[in-house]
Amino acid sequence: MTDELVFYTHPMSRGRIVRWMLEEVGATYRTEILGYGPTMKDASYRAINPLAKVPALVHRGVAVTETAAICAYLADAFPQAGLAPAVGDPERGAYYRWLFFAAGPVEAAVTDKALGVVVPDEPRMRAMVGYGSMAEVLDALEGAVSGREYLAGGRFSAADLYVGSHLIWGMQFGSIERRPAYEAYVARLADRPAAVRAREIDDRIHAEMQQG
Repeated sequence: MTDELVFYTHPMSRGRIVRWMLEEVGATYRTEILGYGPTMKDASYRAINPLAKVPALVHRGVAVTETAAICAYLADAFPQAGLAPAVGDPERGAYYRWLFFAAGPVEAAVTDKALGVVVPDEPRMRAMVGYGSMAEVLDALEGAVSGREYLAGGRFSAADLYVGSHLIWGMQFGSIERRPAYEAYVARLADRPAAVRAREIDDRIHAEMQQG
């Protein structure tokens, strides 16, 4: 077992969120680029992620999958980066709340919308779905990013990175409607040096893949 940090990704995937997180923590890492299709479905990669999807991270011999989990893991593994409120800090509750709100209700609502899934307007059905409706999810998210600079403790954290990534991507591709509160919030995030570096790395890799 070594301290090596290995990042499995594709430049046009949720791995872009993890790349940003890795650049924020400032850790040395090795990138393994996987193509969609046979490469991801190879048995050697399925041993890391049985769902044959990216991103995934291997650190100290342990595999971590699921983008929000990877962000939370990195924030705790590299506390010197200051990307999570300390254990015992009351703001850690807000940090976890919004990090996993994006991983749960936001992801589910946006995916259902993209697939054309319509939740019946009936209380029992909405209770089964969990997130209620797309409008309720977006309103809750708007409330979270309004009237404050960041989601937890008055400083940028992994929760902002994860929530902000969903808003940036969703507004760009139309899966999340543009709202002034969202745009003001992501404007504070998108030009962070680590975010810029991460985009440049993945954009360059994607361009190289297109050429080759």
